[in-house]
Amino acid sequence: MNTRIDGAVEAGFGGVADAFARAFDGRKGMGAALSVLVDGKTIVDVWAGEAGPGAAWKADTASVIFSCTKGLMAILVAQCVEQGSIGYDDLVVDHWPEFAHNGKESTRVRHLLAHRAGVPALRRPLSRAQLLDFAQVVAEVEQSEPFWAPGTAYAYHPITHGWLVGEVLRRATGLSVRELFDRAISSPLGVDAWIGIPPAVEERVATMSIGATLADATARLVEDPQNHWPAQAMTLGGALPAALVGPGSGFNDPALHRAIIPGAGGIATARALATVWSATVTPTNGHRLIGEDVRMEATSVQSAGEPFFTAPGPWPAWGMGFQLDSGARRYVTPQGFGHDGAGGQVAFAEPEAKIGFAFLTNMMEAGDDRGTAIVDALRNAL
Repeated sequence: MNTRIDGAVEAGFGGVADAFARAFDGRKGMGAALSVLVDGKTIVDVWAGEAGPGAAWKADTASVIFSCTKGLMAILVAQCVEQGSIGYDDLVVDHWPEFAHNGKESTRVRHLLAHRAGVPALRRPLSRAQLLDFAQVVAEVEQSEPFWAPGTAYAYHPITHGWLVGEVLRRATGLSVRELFDRAISSPLGVDAWIGIPPAVEERVATMSIGATLADATARLVEDPQNHWPAQAMTLGGALPAALVGPGSGFNDPALHRAIIPGAGGIATARALATVWSATVTPTNGHRLIGEDVRMEATSVQSAGEPFFTAPGPWPAWGMGFQLDSGARRYVTPQGFGHDGAGGQVAFAEPEAKIGFAFLTNMMEAGDDRGTAIVDALRNAL
């Protein structure tokens, strides 16, 4: 393995860094970063590889975190629940009256968070221009007919989740998702994480690439007539490529980096993301983001088992927007909670061990074990 690993590792955690190094085996052009905090202190902070063709991954390289963004949205909602501006059992229409169309009026906030809203895809295709306009997509969501009675089943909402949750947050706080995230999380912690970046950050954003396993998986998804709606859920009918990225397109498009796409469009460094998750379970950089009572409620199982759209197991489990320990994602302990992202991104917290963890990579694979091997090594080190 010839990839140079930069950064620092505390004594006793060398096996974690070794697992990170092995993730590069056979993956020419890959870039990645790993950060682990324990009780608010950084014990692993390493990076390696290429941020793009001919460009080295650096300490401050940021990358698209895809659905790890949903975990950040879940933290924002948990904060609002703690403050009393949102309740998990609230009817969505009490915050967002225009949502009451086509049988969605009984939807509760917990249904949105736990992928039970019945709107994993939009019935009408979106254009790229619409995707960039938060208000236009919200209007489409309002009119959309659910695929099932809200609350009665679940299926992963890969992109729509962000607008469903984001509009409730906007109505409850009076702030855009970008403003709220900056005010409630990134600025207090002093971290490089955004939901809609300032233009000056663009030069630091890694270029995402498609590995062979992801190319095969997306081709099968698009070509299978049985998977029309799951494919539509990923692409929104053409606004995004099936693999979510392409040369200068999808989430490699600088316009998408600046837009508010709260289901998949967050951008962060691994150091920032691990710091955020650390702050959900222990004071970090002088701040604790959520308390134990709301953390316990937010990580109670809301959705598990076989989804509405048939999919091969193992299946994930969901709390109030948080991905929970399951056959689909093993954390360090069964109490771990967080959110993975497309292509191999992994980010989570561990309440008992007081861990914040983030592994980010720009070489997107499907069903690979890079993050899992690193988590296993961390479990062994602890």
